[in-house]
Amino acid sequence: MVRSRRWNIAAERPEAAALASNLKISPLIAQILLNRGLSEPDACRSFLQPSLKHLHDPALIPNLTRASERIARAISDHEKIVIYGDYDVDGITATSILWHALTTLGADVHTYIPHRIDEGYGLNGEAIEELANGGAKLIVTVDCGVTALKPADVARTRGVDLIITDHHEGKESPDGPMLPDCFALVHPRLAGDGPAYPNPHLCGAGVAFKLAWGVGQAVNGAAKVSDTFREFLMEATALAALGTIADVVPLIGENRILAAFGLGLLKRSKLRGIRALIASAGLDGQTLDAYHVGFLLGPRLNASGRMGHAHLAVEMLTTADDARANEIATFLEQQNRSRQTIERQTVVEAMDQATQLGYASDDVRGIVLGKEGWHPGVIGIVASRMVERFAKPVVMVAMSEGMGSGSGRSIAGFHLARALQACTHTLESHGGHEMAAGLKLRTEKFDAFRDAFTAHANEVLTPADLVPEIKLECLTDLKNVTRALVDDLKRLGPFGCGNRKPLLACRGVTLSAPARRVGKTGDHLQLFVRHGQVQMKCIAFNTGALFDRLKPGMSLDLAVDPTLNEYNGMTSVELDVKDIAIVETT
Repeated sequence: MVRSRRWNIAAERPEAAALASNLKISPLIAQILLNRGLSEPDACRSFLQPSLKHLHDPALIPNLTRASERIARAISDHEKIVIYGDYDVDGITATSILWHALTTLGADVHTYIPHRIDEGYGLNGEAIEELANGGAKLIVTVDCGVTALKPADVARTRGVDLIITDHHEGKESPDGPMLPDCFALVHPRLAGDGPAYPNPHLCGAGVAFKLAWGVGQAVNGAAKVSDTFREFLMEATALAALGTIADVVPLIGENRILAAFGLGLLKRSKLRGIRALIASAGLDGQTLDAYHVGFLLGPRLNASGRMGHAHLAVEMLTTADDARANEIATFLEQQNRSRQTIERQTVVEAMDQATQLGYASDDVRGIVLGKEGWHPGVIGIVASRMVERFAKPVVMVAMSEGMGSGSGRSIAGFHLARALQACTHTLESHGGHEMAAGLKLRTEKFDAFRDAFTAHANEVLTPADLVPEIKLECLTDLKNVTRALVDDLKRLGPFGCGNRKPLLACRGVTLSAPARRVGKTGDHLQLFVRHGQVQMKCIAFNTGALFDRLKPGMSLDLAVDPTLNEYNGMTSVELDVKDIAIVETT
């Protein structure tokens, strides 16, 4: 049997029939809900119909109330407030959410985004000095700052109140967490006086949304916000959805609510910058889902920080008028194309280096690649490509003038931020979370870091962890894969981290016609399969290597994503094949 990945088919759940009857849904959808850990009918209804009323009280996040009251006081006293953000989509949208919130409330508010290459990630003391010299009395970080111990000291010395909002991993010492000494540290995973915040997986934009909500309450002096501010918060879910999906945090619970509601608002957003961004991607009038955010809108926003300066994207989403927003969106489109060209070349160089270093071997379970002259803005994306190719955690390091800027991506079961913590003796700085992280190092320490990282990966991971797994919801026959099922499956979205797109296993189907190569380079295959009286068309991307082995009449097992194909006014169900197992040849 030929199979490219390890199939993990969920066991049949006998209770699915009763749950389906209670909810008036198909047993297959009930099975998927049970696979997601949802068994209570009310929890299932909430999942199928996300509602803003199920968002958690902002005050449950440690120190958020203290931060909200300080910001409200700054608004009342007309103090200069600076929002200090990060240069990725999460940081850009978080900055924009808080800017709009404070502007709506009448604040004197400004934004600051560090330059990726000149300043690097996170809060830095030089920027705080500059902002203090410019009259800032209150600095509020979004999506960064939890590791900024020395910059926090600079703020305190300059008499500037610093509020840090973040969701990344902090620094650890043998005595416990090392946290910055600031006016307030707002973090969903911070240990507070009360119970833990119910959603530890908020991204930076999600935390900014909650802080904006809290400030609205503080300014209004009540648990409820004003009608005008409530309207703003509804609009802000579109920005929160962009950040939540692009930052690849689990799309469960509160994150799923923000993503689902925000996606629904994107195409009718009143924000000029969002409208310009959507138009630049050629998505006007379309219903947008997580794919559009992750692969079309997000990369355009990211391009500003990767190839130039992210303040342009923030300007587009905040202060720009229609003409300026369209101008910036057009520029970001050009930047994104430039990024793609550089990325493709870097992928080729990284693949060559990985091959030469023997990283395909199972004996090496972590990958570290580095080169002088690589563009720091694309190495994170290239790291993701390397993870897809090798199924191992990967760190890419761009080196220049004695320093290296690194970006890493991980696999399930390998906590990347903690891995960097284990290598901290080789690094100047580092930060991030389980699946993505960044670092700074001196080039003379590169080899020591590579040795430390690979040693840690070899200790933590087993050979079995390196075999890519594909999770399948259930076994099903082709006769069950109908248009009604496809429509029902869409109700389970938005899909992403923590809420994977449902894939089904169809075993023992017969290849009923010769396979056909499709695509410009023939890398994809079009198949027709039959089971019983049902025949179905399939598209199998990047499987051209199997062309000569596929013969009509052979039996196949397929891992599939059922989709709808529209052609000449006709709509039919088609199978997007994610993996093929050749059972036998005839």
